[in-house]
Amino acid sequence: AVVSTQSTGGESVEDTVRNIQGYCDIMVMRHPTPGKVEQSARYVSKPLINGGDGVGEHPTQALLDVFTIREEIGTVNGITVTMVGDLKHGRTVHSLARLLTLYNVKLQYVSPPELVMPEEVTSYVAEKGIKQEVFTDLLAAMPATDVLYVTRIQKERFPSPEAYEKVKDSYLLTPETLIKAKPGMIVMHPLPRVNEISVEIDADPRAAYFRQAENGVYIRMALLAMLLGKC
Repeated sequence: AVVSTQSTGGESVEDTVRNIQGYCDIMVMRHPTPGKVEQSARYVSKPLINGGDGVGEHPTQALLDVFTIREEIGTVNGITVTMVGDLKHGRTVHSLARLLTLYNVKLQYVSPPELVMPEEVTSYVAEKGIKQEVFTDLLAAMPATDVLYVTRIQKERFPSPEAYEKVKDSYLLTPETLIKAKPGMIVMHPLPRVNEISVEIDADPRAAYFRQAENGVYIRMALLAMLLGKC
């Protein structure tokens, strides 16, 4: 069951998930408030999958991202992963950074000063002994990069149109940008994209984002099968 958090009649989210669990084996919930899915899971006995909680986390995206890296490069160890764009609001990079602490990696963050990776994420990563480096210049981070993880600047997260306009075109990936990239580097994106990756890059073998999206089907099928005791 997919849990809609658009409450009607004043029903609480907790009561909604309690009701829905009686009609299904597994629930998937997306909520605009960070931590709300985890909180709701305490009220149910059926599996509740986090489908994204605002600017918080997106665990299944992180799973498919790590799977994609392994499929494309052959390993998740001994590589440098560079995350670019709106790292403050991007729940996908929050989850991915945490998950990558299970591997031997280096993380590079490229963003405007207003959109840096949250301190709670960088502190968690540091506690796990993972090296991190911060950049504002994408080209400076490019030569060492094995995985370039691009995120869009999310207009809906900004308090005003002016604040969004100030940073929206901070990093635009073009064929010229990739001149300094490694031949075996891959470009990933959780999608949807706006204009942060030029469509000219789509034909480049290093463009892995549509293969990445397809991998989401297989990873979530596997997760559902595991939760149902089918594997």
